[in-house]
Amino acid sequence: MTDVIKFEKQGAIGVITIDSPPANAISFAVKKGLGDSFQACIDDDSCKGIVVTGGGRMFVAGADISEFGKPTPEGVPELENIIRNFELSPKPVVAALNGFALGGGMELAMGCHYRLIAPTAQVGQPEVNLGFIPGGGGTQRLPRLVGVEKALDMIVGGNPISAQDALESGAVDEIVEADLVARAVEFAEQIADSGEAPRQTGSLTEKISNVDPQIFEDWRKKIAPKSRNMESPFECINTVEASTKMDIVEGLKHEREVFDRLMMRDEAKSMRHMFFAEREVAKIPDIPKDTAAQDIKKAAIIGSGTMGGGIAMNFANAGIPVVVVDVAQDALDAGLDKVKNNYAGSVSRGRINQDKMDQCMRLISGTTDYADLADVDIVIEAVFEDMGLKKKIFAELDKVCKPEAILASNTSTLDINEIATATSRPDKVCGTHFFSPANVMKLLENVRTDKSSKETLATIMKLAKTIRKTGVLVGVGDGFVGNRMLHISARIAEFMVEEGAMPSQVDKVIYGFGFPMGPFAMNDLAGVDVRFLIREEQKKLYGDRRQSVIIDRLYETGRYGQKTNAGWYDYAEGSRKGEPSQLVEDLIVKTSAELGFERREFSDEEILETYIFAMINTGAKVLEEGLAVRSSDIDVIWHYGYGFPRYWGGPMFYADLVGLPKVYEKVCELNEKYGDWVEPSNLLKSLAAEGKGFKDYSPS
Repeated sequence: MTDVIKFEKQGAIGVITIDSPPANAISFAVKKGLGDSFQACIDDDSCKGIVVTGGGRMFVAGADISEFGKPTPEGVPELENIIRNFELSPKPVVAALNGFALGGGMELAMGCHYRLIAPTAQVGQPEVNLGFIPGGGGTQRLPRLVGVEKALDMIVGGNPISAQDALESGAVDEIVEADLVARAVEFAEQIADSGEAPRQTGSLTEKISNVDPQIFEDWRKKIAPKSRNMESPFECINTVEASTKMDIVEGLKHEREVFDRLMMRDEAKSMRHMFFAEREVAKIPDIPKDTAAQDIKKAAIIGSGTMGGGIAMNFANAGIPVVVVDVAQDALDAGLDKVKNNYAGSVSRGRINQDKMDQCMRLISGTTDYADLADVDIVIEAVFEDMGLKKKIFAELDKVCKPEAILASNTSTLDINEIATATSRPDKVCGTHFFSPANVMKLLENVRTDKSSKETLATIMKLAKTIRKTGVLVGVGDGFVGNRMLHISARIAEFMVEEGAMPSQVDKVIYGFGFPMGPFAMNDLAGVDVRFLIREEQKKLYGDRRQSVIIDRLYETGRYGQKTNAGWYDYAEGSRKGEPSQLVEDLIVKTSAELGFERREFSDEEILETYIFAMINTGAKVLEEGLAVRSSDIDVIWHYGYGFPRYWGGPMFYADLVGLPKVYEKVCELNEKYGDWVEPSNLLKSLAAEGKGFKDYSPS
């Protein structure tokens, strides 16, 4: 027995409780305890049956991912063998699902003969979210319980289902409102006393017989657009299909072979990295866990434009009253109408119901009078990127808001330290950089100034969770972290176009890598005029450092992107799908000639390395300058803010996969070609020389 497994006899039934809080994850110790406890029950002639349950609020939330890849200690059985022993037990084994039964936890439950569940519990197979398939029989037993279509939905989708759904689909046998374990003990006794052989999940065949193979082809087509470059979602389908063609023994063997292979691929390594990275971002070394965070009971947004309205929706969705401020009533009315239309669109698509929309709209109010902000707990300024305007607004907010109110800016590039000088409360000033569309995008880049208090930072990090965002704390710098890196890559993409590539080729390569769109399509979405103005600001920052000319030429044509139905691409009226433009291609060739370039061929590999490695080098500089707490924070920012593919783990993890010597060598080439703005980071240089990765770096 081990400390993480509790065992007791209740009458003639042995009760095994997995007690390894908070998740009751299946670790080496849990597996050892499960195996020992099970065998003790089998060897005890006075024990007629077994109940398996979880301590606390979980049954088992999955395997202990931190132990993946480590050798199994001697004497510890493999999970799939434990599950198979449960299934073949001559004594009835009943799972009492008191809380989440996910991944290996669900597989353990399915190895039991019967499953009883608490009303609030959920079950699921989320392994695809980590880049592999269920490896403890999930792809073979779940279809036998719920049928192929439901199993595909759960395994390929990776989302848990409710207790009621589990009962209706056949995943569990009974919902227990009262004492779950007591009912499970009673259930086990009834089966034992009946004399009937326990029901083995692996022997069930009714729901996997005569299955139309077209189901699997339909699923492959269905997931193809969102599963580019991934193997695990398709292998989920393949192994479920195998359950319809193989007996349980063959199916389990096949599943395990696929599982073992996928576990070693970069896809799984990257997605496991992201799993841990998302949990690390909340840990700020210099902010103690017990730092008191302020309660945010009411918020205000300055600016009723697209960003302001989207930010307001986040608060209303979380049940927090929010007041939107604009200088003109007509602009305010238009902004609130857009918010209402956004909610109405969600209702029409079935994402929320009308009651939810009405509830949210009641929480959003508007005003043109700053005096109405006297009682708010936080104000988020979301106006045009103009330092003078922002400082004027913050000075006014400082006068009208209560002393403890936090004053935050949604700026994406400007110096928040300077903005804070307009107030008498610099400790209450910070950045809350939302990404567009603000009511959809999950990232919230929280910015600490030189004087932001620990309480202020703890508050905005907690607020991110409250409004269902992934909050990442960064420092003040040009573009902070995400845009600092984006601007460098966008700039170098423009250089490649001046020298010989075309926007469509660059975009095809970057899209093929896994981004939702390439840099030029993204530029058309955000606005060519916006990119031009950012570039003008970069000129001020970088002096005579070389800037691309092609963006000037495109801007001069008035082609600002989707908003004008013409940018780098041509857009049909009402369409967001761009087509290559002959006018733009002619303009590019003409600009190349003006600059004295003899246009040359770019290979796809050169485009990818130039774009991504320049980004990585800037990320290394961000780390050097202390703008990010850790390299994995940068990965989270780039995944949730810019669509960096999860199966590559973010730019810094991808660099480790490629190898930093290769990245460094390429950046040196770019530095020689383009100048000091792509000078190799000292951190990149030193880590490459030492044969280390960004994962090995921690600031002293």
